[in-house]
Amino acid sequence: MKSPTPNKELIEHKWWVIDAEGLILGRMATKVARIIRGKEKPIYTPHLDTGDHVIVVNAEKIKVTGNKLETNVHKRFSGYPSGQRQTKWATVLEKNPERLVEHAVKGMLPKNRLGRRLFKKLHVYAGPQHPHQAQMPEALTIE
Repeated sequence: MKSPTPNKELIEHKWWVIDAEGLILGRMATKVARIIRGKEKPIYTPHLDTGDHVIVVNAEKIKVTGNKLETNVHKRFSGYPSGQRQTKWATVLEKNPERLVEHAVKGMLPKNRLGRRLFKKLHVYAGPQHPHQAQMPEALTIE
């Protein structure tokens, strides 16, 4: 007997809020990527968007283990000659902490059309406030 492929009527997209205060960046990013991808659900299908929306708050209070803040570099490229910019993680965490979390999660999603669509389900905010109260998100705790 074959397993049925889920269709749009079967797929329900929920909203989750994760408080990143005191969490380790990589461990949190893997959990968030799995939720966005839908791997936590029994109806998971690799080629479909079965995942949920995730709101990450307090991104400025995230922890990084070891000496990564001083040694690791965040790279971005404009597409032009000599358009590559490198910034240490400590500087990125001070100026734009959302970018560090988004970059960690984006690297764990598929590198195709589906991955680009899934990335839009991630909403990261530096502080404790977010504008998604109308979606009635549920709190999710990560150890």
